[in-house]
Amino acid sequence: MSKIWNIDPTHSEVQFKVKHLVISTVTGTFKTFSGSLETSGDTFDGAKASFSLDTASVDTNVADRDGHLKSADFFDAEKYPKLTFEGNLKQVGDDFKLVGDLTVKDITKPIELDVELGGTMVDGYGQNKAGFEINGKINRKEFGLTWSMVTEAGGVVVGDDVKLHLNVQVVEQVKEAAAV
Repeated sequence: MSKIWNIDPTHSEVQFKVKHLVISTVTGTFKTFSGSLETSGDTFDGAKASFSLDTASVDTNVADRDGHLKSADFFDAEKYPKLTFEGNLKQVGDDFKLVGDLTVKDITKPIELDVELGGTMVDGYGQNKAGFEINGKINRKEFGLTWSMVTEAGGVVVGDDVKLHLNVQVVEQVKEAAAV
């Protein structure tokens, strides 16, 4: 019997980190996102995962930088409003791998992220929930985010590797009772 688990955006976050001038790290988030897991049975092993976020919801706490990230130099949010992922959870020991295709702009590439299941719990409203911590790294240039600048001293302004960190809580979708 399959179950659908939808992301609870009020108890989830999507963060990224990228090096700036090679000496410090800039952290950003995406504020608007959705996704789900479809499981068969009582395990998350093999669950089908789908996720999307609004590229215009990027937030680094600096309005000018956010505007640059939304521009054609990076996400081109007007032309490509969504970043998407389709894949599966695969159990590896006590943890999982999230394996699938990430699409940024019009470029789709396979990625693999590490997933730790925090556990499952029934909340005070009787809703079955599960929590996951997801970590990994992608190369931004492989997804068409190629803008770069070199300083006078020869340093790179934006690093190529982007660390991804997601804390995701999902809630099991309750099936409607059949009409009699």
